[in-house]
Amino acid sequence: MALKITAAEVDGITVVLLEGHIVLGEETSALWEKVKSLIAAGNKKLVLNMNNVTPIDSSGLGVLVAAYSTAKSSGASLRLCNLGSRFNELLQITKLVTIFVVSGTEVEAVAASRSNVP
Repeated sequence: MALKITAAEVDGITVVLLEGHIVLGEETSALWEKVKSLIAAGNKKLVLNMNNVTPIDSSGLGVLVAAYSTAKSSGASLRLCNLGSRFNELLQITKLVTIFVVSGTEVEAVAASRSNVP
């Protein structure tokens, strides 16, 4: 299943809804280009809603790390939300949970981003 990417502004926060696979190929390229373009356009607070992402591979994780690094170096923030149990477990195993800021729901992520809560 190709990756569908939909971006919308919610209370001044850019929420990117991801649906499908984040795997090596067009999917990772599309996600990378979308995040870069949002940051270049001046979006400083990004939330990636991972609710409908299955599966994600090492390339997908690499793109998320690159997106986080790009956001941080640009003075922007990037938060993940709605991780499934499998994806959450993957972040735990790879220790990437120590890098990403994760919220349980999109509402929590938007509220935390709005109030600059880490």
